[in-house]
Amino acid sequence: MRPDTPAEHIAEAERLIRTATRYPEDQEPLLLQAAAHLELADARDRASALYDQLLSSSPADPHLIKALQASNLWEYGHEAEARALISGIRAAGPTDPAPWEVIAEALETHDELEASHDCFTEAATLLITDDPLTPGTTALLTGRHRVRRLLGRPHDDWDMVADTRHTGPIPLDELHDPKRIWALGSDDPAELRAEIARLRAELGDRRAALSRPFPVAILHWPQRELSELLTSYPTLAAEYPSHTTHLSRIEASLRALAASGTTNLGIVTASVPSYEAFAASEKTSPASPSLLAEYATTLAARGKATPWPPTPTTPCWCTSGKPYAECHGAPTDS
Repeated sequence: MRPDTPAEHIAEAERLIRTATRYPEDQEPLLLQAAAHLELADARDRASALYDQLLSSSPADPHLIKALQASNLWEYGHEAEARALISGIRAAGPTDPAPWEVIAEALETHDELEASHDCFTEAATLLITDDPLTPGTTALLTGRHRVRRLLGRPHDDWDMVADTRHTGPIPLDELHDPKRIWALGSDDPAELRAEIARLRAELGDRRAALSRPFPVAILHWPQRELSELLTSYPTLAAEYPSHTTHLSRIEASLRALAASGTTNLGIVTASVPSYEAFAASEKTSPASPSLLAEYATTLAARGKATPWPPTPTTPCWCTSGKPYAECHGAPTDS
């Protein structure tokens, strides 16, 4: 059951913190989740302490953590510190859209519309090139479109791009109409139903913008890790009769997916500690075979996938050291 009350959010945060202590290699995503639960429980001082802890440990994404910290600090009265963090992020010019979106929305939330508009525009100017838009850069243009509507600005070229990229049933201009907030105070059930439909559509857009594409990924256990896995969880032996068979099945599965027209294929390398941490986060036994596919998908979503197939001269994904064409990429393995 998903956490709902403040007490449930705090309990979930504490569980994630305990898991992060056991598995420090997964500390960053686990503590970020814990901080989010603490914010939902309005335990913002504790969330702030987690962000500080992450920032002191050489995190993979320090700009995003600083952005989340700034947003959290501002919400419980530390405006000066929040502004300092936001200024630092803007000066650093991160190449990931996520921290820009967080700080621009923090400014928007606190009615700093001009500053929010400048932040969205600065990020778009820095990150949008001739390459196709990504979900992250599309989210920047969508947020910028919303703030410009609140400011009463006329449409510009980027607003037109945001309109074009929008795929929801309700036009973006209508979703971002400042007057729609008035409908929330209406006594007319029809107006309230219409506004609820608009908000649901906007939520769907928001979720789509924040989601990142990841490959269809197959789980690869190195020989030592597979041996440890089967020693700890012998019920999984049915899934992995031998390491050689495991490697052959990976290649065969990927070739079959490619032949069926599936694109964006990848391989994710598993480890027992990481897998056990994932099982703990899902409140499921690591011995459950059904958890393996979920684990692979989660690793891929975190950007851990290696694209498949390798080039013929690239070392094979199985770590044999041989060129792919002379190992699992050989025609005889098909």
